[in-house]
Amino acid sequence: MSSLARFFSSRWGPIATGVVIGILAPLLVKLGNPGNMGVCVACFSRDIAGALGLHRAAVVQYIRPEIIGFVLGSLAAALAFREFKPRTGSSPLVRFVLGMLAVIGALVFLGCPWRAYLRLAGGDWNAIAGIVGLFVGVLIGIVFLRMGFSLGRNRAAPVALGWVMPALMLGLLALLVFAPQFGAKDASGNPTGPIFFSTTGPGSQHAPLLISLAVGLLIGFLAQRSRFCTVGGLRDLILLRDAHLFNGIVAFILAAFATNLVLGQFNPGFEKQPIAHTDAIWNFGGMVLAGLAFTLAGGCPGRQLIMSGEGDGDAAIFALGMIVGAGFAHNFSLASSAAGPSAFGPAAVIVGLIVCAAIGLTFREI
Repeated sequence: MSSLARFFSSRWGPIATGVVIGILAPLLVKLGNPGNMGVCVACFSRDIAGALGLHRAAVVQYIRPEIIGFVLGSLAAALAFREFKPRTGSSPLVRFVLGMLAVIGALVFLGCPWRAYLRLAGGDWNAIAGIVGLFVGVLIGIVFLRMGFSLGRNRAAPVALGWVMPALMLGLLALLVFAPQFGAKDASGNPTGPIFFSTTGPGSQHAPLLISLAVGLLIGFLAQRSRFCTVGGLRDLILLRDAHLFNGIVAFILAAFATNLVLGQFNPGFEKQPIAHTDAIWNFGGMVLAGLAFTLAGGCPGRQLIMSGEGDGDAAIFALGMIVGAGFAHNFSLASSAAGPSAFGPAAVIVGLIVCAAIGLTFREI
């Protein structure tokens, strides 16, 4: 255990984690996940929101096992290495709002930071505008950090609190397996809900359940040990001149690119990319909002799920905010589609940036 702990705390930890994710994500696409979406926390949160009936966009409804695996894999690692430390109290309500805003921005772009890199590695050049926007969002977040921004310190919490998020994930797993149908009847007299699964569209595209869960568990375990973070890597590189986490991002992109080449999944271009649009302005703008919200919250969406598995109740609140925000984004026509930004998506990005700026300016260490 000690040698493994030393390895993952070294500069090789994030690199190894990035390589593993970069290989497994394209493999999940090969096995059935949507194109360039082997792993996407924002998109998968949207699918979970749909499966729970928080939105009724029929083509994006599925309980993604990868999300469940992230939390449970992190929990296993934290327990094994005595890092399970339940904690909370660092502005949870604000974190919930930031989670909502982050996923709204990500769904205007159509992907979280993980998917932005996977889209690039799959040849989707529309991702470039999104990645530049992510960088700008992180940069703005760093300006607020240098001005003294802080959501406050969390504090130790009862052990039971740390088990709440894993318990919720186990509940989602049970709903995924049993898919109960005892809700209101449709026009044909068949019961529908409370769980909804897509029969067409991205929500209907998924790798086998056990494989997806196993991949999520492995990624959750490795990411907990290495502190892998696709936003923290940019933040630390700019703010601290520390490339420790950034090296993991580079390894992630290169491994995904190589795996896509081997699998015949590298399709360069702007047009006809899977679940993507070509509006560079709002690809950029959506990820500025997402990057800023993630930076203010202290980590990318994957990192938030990993921390929730360690017992961080504030990170769990952020992750739940993403699920609620994803439902909100579809119910209020904020999320983009392959045809481009929706009617109200651009306005939501602008409002979200204003709210994030207000949070950044008003929450400071005293």
